[in-house]
Amino acid sequence: MTTHRSLFPGWRWLMPCLLMVALLVGGPQTAWAQDTLSTEGLEFSPIEESATGADTMTQTTVSPTPSSTGIGPQKAAAPSLWVTFVAGLLGGFAAILMPCIFPLLPMTVSFFTKRSASRAQGIRNALIYGLSIIGIYVSLGLLITVLFGADALNELSTNGIFNFAFFLLLIGFAASFFGAFEIILPTSWANRMDAKADQGGLPGIFFMATTLALVSFSCTGPIIGTLLVQAASMGQLIGPAVGMFGFALALSLPFMLFSLFPSWMASLPKSGSWLNSVKVVLGFLELALALKFLSNVDLAYHWQWFDREVFLVLWVIIFGMLGFYLLGKLQFTHDSPTTSILVPRLFMAIVSLAFALYLVPGLWGAPLQAVAAFLPPQQTQDFDLYTRSLTQSGMTGSGTINETAHSPTVKKYGNLFHAPLGLNAFFDYEEGMNYAKSVGKPVLVDFTGHACVNCRKMEATVWPDPAVLKRLREDYVLIQLYVDDKTELPETEQRVSSFSGKKIKTIGNQWSDLQASRFNANSQPFYVLLGPNGKPLVQPQGADYDPVNFVSFLDSGRQTY
Repeated sequence: MTTHRSLFPGWRWLMPCLLMVALLVGGPQTAWAQDTLSTEGLEFSPIEESATGADTMTQTTVSPTPSSTGIGPQKAAAPSLWVTFVAGLLGGFAAILMPCIFPLLPMTVSFFTKRSASRAQGIRNALIYGLSIIGIYVSLGLLITVLFGADALNELSTNGIFNFAFFLLLIGFAASFFGAFEIILPTSWANRMDAKADQGGLPGIFFMATTLALVSFSCTGPIIGTLLVQAASMGQLIGPAVGMFGFALALSLPFMLFSLFPSWMASLPKSGSWLNSVKVVLGFLELALALKFLSNVDLAYHWQWFDREVFLVLWVIIFGMLGFYLLGKLQFTHDSPTTSILVPRLFMAIVSLAFALYLVPGLWGAPLQAVAAFLPPQQTQDFDLYTRSLTQSGMTGSGTINETAHSPTVKKYGNLFHAPLGLNAFFDYEEGMNYAKSVGKPVLVDFTGHACVNCRKMEATVWPDPAVLKRLREDYVLIQLYVDDKTELPETEQRVSSFSGKKIKTIGNQWSDLQASRFNANSQPFYVLLGPNGKPLVQPQGADYDPVNFVSFLDSGRQTY
């Protein structure tokens, strides 16, 4: 037994380490795999007549076929669900290491192995126990879907009130993990379930699982809440259920496996103060994630006080403090004094401090491509040496980028939006199309969003490629349409969409309706290459992180034009 424990001292830090790697490396990439959805709850069907923004817009009906619609919402759903499942899985593994659950492992396994009439019965009961845990949490995810519905889940992704509520919720979860308070359910609930568990049989096992869910809520509540927030904000109908399935699967596996192989229990580390340290690490990660939701609100409503450098400063401080905490230089009230540091904890501290230092050049405009999808857009930064260098390298003889004498000096919505990389972009469809006709160029319509992580990655990792940037500057007129912007239109421009029957009140409503009615899609980013008559030159496409492929896409449209 001694040998086993000496070989396993770092086991308790395995899950926090995996979570840090997932956030700092895998997290952004997996998030980029899913397309942000617009929030209008639009229904898609073949269109007899299209009706979009202004009456003067050229109308083109595009039937919902693979050859003409490009990437639609159905294709975007699958990656999002996989991301949700993996996030739930990681959350479930982290929950195992919580002080409310980890000490229950030996007691629960002992119950099934020693109190069953036979080993087969003990294994069967353990499996039923695990399946009961899965059933309880999946039911919770389904309940969220039933209560809110698909349309409401879509709207959560960019609704300012919900995003700000999510921000406050995650701040509360972080404070709970830091030891400020505990989120607990009424004790009477757990006592009632525990009494029913004494009945024995299959119902008794189910109520044992329910008791576990209730008594461990102070530790698992913040993790579950974060997962549900993330799943709901992705806009997928069964997202919350899928996230809870991943969480419950990971949570139930140790109970089932240790019941099948009781000798493995000897390898488990003893409970101790390290369990509190796991909570604190998760608290720092919750705090970092909360800022993303606040950034979404700031962008959608144009508050302009939570710019990229402010976001980066806060992340540098958060991950720097996490590194010092792991080194034992910071302590909370519920922590025991740190007399020595295990090697896994040291490695985690190195990763956290290195990540904090990696973020520092971003304060001067460095693109930080590894996390660009999570950061506010580059153009929100006040002091940006990176974009300035790209701008200077793209100067034409007249001293401007992609400008001609025909370009209006004051553009519609130009006071609200700023194009990335110093590009000359339009933010109104009709204005951009008229300009393209006057200069004889094809149009790149970029349906984008403030809360779209894929859009930010495309702008930070693909568009700066010299070949791509050259084509965006010289070959196309860029029109960026933000489908989640909350700026209200003038009363004279508000209307009821003949496509969806919904009131078009905001700039985002206007462009979301345009994308849905003309291209039968509501995922972002969504790139459409148009000719002067407003018809697509080639099949539209979504995010493609290979610059070579994006160059081919742009070249194919130019050749068709």
